[in-house]
Amino acid sequence: MNKKVSLKEFYQSSNQYVPESVRSGIGHFNVFKLDEYAGPKPKAMPFNRRDYFKISLVKGKSKVHYADKIVHVDKQVIVFSNPQIPYNWEMVDTQLTGSFCVFTETFFHQFGDLMQYPVFQPNGNPVLKLTDEQLDTITPIFKRMFTEIESDYAYKYDVLRNLVFELIHTALKLQPANSDTATHSNAAERISGLFMELLERQFPIESPRQHIQLRTASDFALHLGIHVNHLNRALKESVQKSTSILIAERVVQEAKILVKHTKWNISEIGNSLGFEETAHFSNFFKKHTSYSPASYRKLEII
Repeated sequence: MNKKVSLKEFYQSSNQYVPESVRSGIGHFNVFKLDEYAGPKPKAMPFNRRDYFKISLVKGKSKVHYADKIVHVDKQVIVFSNPQIPYNWEMVDTQLTGSFCVFTETFFHQFGDLMQYPVFQPNGNPVLKLTDEQLDTITPIFKRMFTEIESDYAYKYDVLRNLVFELIHTALKLQPANSDTATHSNAAERISGLFMELLERQFPIESPRQHIQLRTASDFALHLGIHVNHLNRALKESVQKSTSILIAERVVQEAKILVKHTKWNISEIGNSLGFEETAHFSNFFKKHTSYSPASYRKLEII
């Protein structure tokens, strides 16, 4: 896996001036036209994590690779990228068009938690293929971003934050209704939220020297100060899955990324994910993917 790409490197890669808001680390926002910014690209781009958020509206045939998934795009798509999930584009058409905006989490300081929205969550759906009618709904929001960022309005960045939220909520409304979003008890939701935060805080794994500390349902329950049965009941009520299943799903997702997109040996990957024995990791991986880690590494995923 390549290293995490910074906003500074994003600007430098296209020989652009690095804005002061990027150099200083304060909140940053910018919006670009894809074809004017990038031009024709190679057939495949590096599979990377970024240290910033990005929302892309892309028209043209392509493949979107994110985490351990691939989405084939025939016409147009909107993609919500966040620092935790690696992704890349594989072009089918020789030129893609559209728009994208980039921003940091600090740009939204005191304005809300971006990671609470499903499009930015690991188990959410960050890639949404659009119909022509849906494209007509999304495109004007980006047009307003371009107009606003060029204006001299003193509070334009507040407007731009609102436009980002409008993009997020418009996309969420376009997605099929999910029965899992039914109302649950406040206590179960609170415990579920704390569990998911603890789980996600351990990822991404970016070095073989990095090791997850919470690996079992009992580990999480102890950290939260509740009985493991209480944790299981809360998760079953709020997300209809057991603690162990949620842990396993997240570990498998990270394992697929590390096996496929790093050159670390299988022992290093297993150890970083909490497996003391390589054989235990290999058995776990095969149980959940039907492939051994070595076979999965060689697999050509289409």
